[in-house]
Amino acid sequence: MPQPAMRVRRTGHPGYSETLPREPESAATARRLTNAALSHWGLEELAEDAALIVSELVANAVHHARRESIRVVVERTAVRTVRVSVADFSPARPVEREAADGDEGGRGLIPVAALAADWGTDERHWGKIVWACLGGCG
Repeated sequence: MPQPAMRVRRTGHPGYSETLPREPESAATARRLTNAALSHWGLEELAEDAALIVSELVANAVHHARRESIRVVVERTAVRTVRVSVADFSPARPVEREAADGDEGGRGLIPVAALAADWGTDERHWGKIVWACLGGCG
């Protein structure tokens, strides 16, 4: 009896995710997760921008969210497109703003907007998901 044909997703593994503590040190773990996914998919050219974006999204969640954890997700939505997202339990939507001289933070969404093909926020009844697409948006 012939074996059924297996369909392999051209985009590779559907995604990588990890629940992390809502603390600044989680940005390093999120960067490692993102780099591992991009390396697996052969998309190393997106790694530098993706690392900065995920760091900023995690920092924003650490600073503004509630509860003790956040969730980082890295998905390959098309052959050359990656979506990085951070879910948290705060309903407050992120806002782009100019940082004042001497501010240590507050620049997060400006570089995200500059580096990402698109970015946004998906509201949920429990909080939100802030996401950014690299390499296009699909």
